[in-house]
Amino acid sequence: MSQPVRVPYGPHPDQWGDLYLPSPAAHDRAWRGVVVVIHGGYWRDRYTADLGAPVAEDLAAHGFAAWNLEYRRAKSDLPDGTRTAGDGGWPTTFHDVAAGIDRLDDIAGLGALTDDDAARLGRLVAAGQVVGLGHSAGGHLAVWAAGRHRLPPDAPGAPAKGGRPRVRLRGVVSQAGVLSLAAADELGLSNHAARNLMGGSSADSPELARAFALADPQRALPIGVPVHAVHSPDDDAVPFALSAGYVAEARAAGDPALLHETTGDHFAIIDPAHEAYRLCRRLVGELLDSQQLPSI
Repeated sequence: MSQPVRVPYGPHPDQWGDLYLPSPAAHDRAWRGVVVVIHGGYWRDRYTADLGAPVAEDLAAHGFAAWNLEYRRAKSDLPDGTRTAGDGGWPTTFHDVAAGIDRLDDIAGLGALTDDDAARLGRLVAAGQVVGLGHSAGGHLAVWAAGRHRLPPDAPGAPAKGGRPRVRLRGVVSQAGVLSLAAADELGLSNHAARNLMGGSSADSPELARAFALADPQRALPIGVPVHAVHSPDDDAVPFALSAGYVAEARAAGDPALLHETTGDHFAIIDPAHEAYRLCRRLVGELLDSQQLPSI
């Protein structure tokens, strides 16, 4: 496996992505598409893009170009009782995810790739052959990013004038995603991770109520983008009901969303050796092979 190419999309040390290109054996056939891998960790900065590296490596070995995205994250409580600074959270994390995905629009011209690889990548991005694959909090961010075209112009991560993101996601596979920020807040998941991300509760002020609405992918429905929510009822970190509830509301709103029930714990779904992950990889391929474009 060749080493990934690290590309910054901003000046902060956490504003980068690692680009994994299809293995040399895949160079003799067409690349299957580009997958934006967004790691989880309940948006806290003690968790990094290292979580997404095995997934990105596996995708590249199966003919996909994988963009393993890092982003600024919220503060964390550490085992020794100290707390990290946390350079992310609302709205920074959302700005970063949007900017990191949009970076794919010009990454081929940065001189970091061979001419052949740059041309292949550029053609795929230009053709809209880009999907999101996000785990846990990364599932939330990937589905949120797929609905950026629904954001008001002043919202963090909203597209520039014209209403369309520079790089659109043609679909998302959510791996045990936190697909309802409101439910995560109400349930107090992971020691009130949603409040840690947003800087408080939606009940604290009208400003935070609006922020929660803008950051919650379930509040953006319909988005017109296919979403596969893959989740195990045995997951004790993110309740299965969050995926089931999102899919039910998305389908009621007319979106092509599907719920896939798997087995295993919260991390089985990002283990390339586990059947739950292999289902995710298959769904990524189906989204890229589909002839139906998102209605955005």
